Amino acid sequence: MEKSFSESYKKAGVDVTAGYKSVELMKEAVRATYDNNVVSDLGGFGGLYSLLADTKEIKEPILVSGTDGVGTKLKLAFLMDKHNTIGQDCVAMCVNDIICCGAKPLFFLDYMALGKNVPEVVATIVKGVAQGCKMAGCSLIGGETAEMPGFYKEGEYDLAGFAVGVVDKSKIINNESIEIGDVVIGISSSGVHSNGFSLVRKIFNINEQTVNKYEESLKMTLGESLLTPTKIYVKPVLELIKNITVKGISHITGGGFYENMPRMLKDGVSLKIKKDSYPVLPIFKLIQKVGEIPERDMYNTFNMGIGMAIIVKKEDSNKAIEILEQHGEKAYKIGEVIKGNKEIIIE
Repeated sequence: MEKSFSESYKKAGVDVTAGYKSVELMKEAVRATYDNNVVSDLGGFGGLYSLLADTKEIKEPILVSGTDGVGTKLKLAFLMDKHNTIGQDCVAMCVNDIICCGAKPLFFLDYMALGKNVPEVVATIVKGVAQGCKMAGCSLIGGETAEMPGFYKEGEYDLAGFAVGVVDKSKIINNESIEIGDVVIGISSSGVHSNGFSLVRKIFNINEQTVNKYEESLKMTLGESLLTPTKIYVKPVLELIKNITVKGISHITGGGFYENMPRMLKDGVSLKIKKDSYPVLPIFKLIQKVGEIPERDMYNTFNMGIGMAIIVKKEDSNKAIEILEQHGEKAYKIGEVIKGNKEIIIE
């Protein structure tokens, strides 16, 4: 009797039936992200999404896209066998980027490549992606799970995502209206988010013992702190944009303050940031202490407790903080716009 394709492929290390089971296990969570604009169902060759509902009040709709991954933070998920938050990280890294120009996220796609398809693990990861999409107000309309034995070790995987949003051309947030004297509002992060983990893993010599070590300063284990998912800022930031004039937004990711903040500036201006204007999270103090890292390197690698920086008029700064706090975010006046050439001065 001729053996089935699935059996032959399974001998090569790829279990097609495991893929089918993964899809079945994730279906409910994925469909929970759908809105009325989703035209296709899970399992098709392409995700279909109607723009009509989201663009009927937009005069000149501009699509905004962004893609990113989770990076070596995944190594901690493997080590701790904890996969339920990594999906939120993946969504956050993409949607937090596209809201920097004022775009509302519409839909998201994910890509996962792994050494062995364990349906329950795959479903857990995708459920985290779906949760992140719900937090961002977008639909998870497609994705790919690629089983790649010999390329990835069993128990290891990579995860990346792609988001598309929309903004009215006349409302795109750019740097044209930024003026000297404007205020920088910082929104707190939840921790390290998803950047700098190659350095973090080296500093703490990450292994099964170190991730399970309880750290008094963190009030939890090191692993629990480091796996805290990246915040998704979409809804509070979009609410802020509706109510006041937002002149610039920067997602503080890899490169920290020094690399990311200049990306929202125009020629002729710089930022003066007051480092004592907000509380630096304990995890960053621990990283700096254990790694003996110079302060400038910390601000050039990590978010240091500020996940998003937003430039507003000075007279709108109090209202901005009030709106953000009403939506559950801690926000602070962390600096101001000064004359310069896109420099970030931290003092």
